[in-house]
Amino acid sequence: MEGSTYATLSRQSGLLREMQVVANNIANATTTGYRTGGLVFSEYIKGQGTGAIAMGHAGAHTTEMTQGPLNQTGGTYDFAIEGDGFFLVDTPGGPRLTRAGVFSPNAEGLLSTPDGYQVLDTEEAPIFVPAEVDGIYVAPDGTISADGQPLGQIGVFIPNDPQKMSRQKGLLFDAPEGYEGAPDARVLQGVLEGSNVNAIEQITRMVEVQRAYEMGQSFLETEDERIRAAVKIMIK
Repeated sequence: MEGSTYATLSRQSGLLREMQVVANNIANATTTGYRTGGLVFSEYIKGQGTGAIAMGHAGAHTTEMTQGPLNQTGGTYDFAIEGDGFFLVDTPGGPRLTRAGVFSPNAEGLLSTPDGYQVLDTEEAPIFVPAEVDGIYVAPDGTISADGQPLGQIGVFIPNDPQKMSRQKGLLFDAPEGYEGAPDARVLQGVLEGSNVNAIEQITRMVEVQRAYEMGQSFLETEDERIRAAVKIMIK
């Protein structure tokens, strides 16, 4: 197989992966707390001199961190973060970060996500909300109180290295380099943050990727026909 074919195949593989990322973004354009994903292409050289081959590789994922729209819901346990930062939830795989603030007390009274993961406070401990209390109020610093008595403080954290965060199941992120408190972030009650996906930009990008993929496919088909013709001539 010729170098040009290798290079085109690597490019096609990367374009296919980008198409999947873009399609996922579009599918989550209305998902609460969703962060736009992206793919970074890099070039590497295989070989030396005149036999060197330049190949493209889509190996790094990115996450768009811009603030999504803040939508008023009035829900007692609907929360959004204004500014940089993430809520921290406890999962079977360990603590995970999320911007999706749809919470509610579970059967044990622990503030949890719809998936049953417990929301953690500033000390990474669960937050208990007694069933019999009324007048739940959350201050901008995340302090949650009922009947005028503090119950805990919802933790808001920022990853130490956002570039190394990895997208996990659903709306969760893993921060392998750790995280720390986000003192400048504000917690808003009765508000949910929408997806930060720009649907028009993503649809435009999908069209561009599709056209680039079709061009690459056309080149491969032309190369295949050329090689077949050359082989037929050689065996005559």
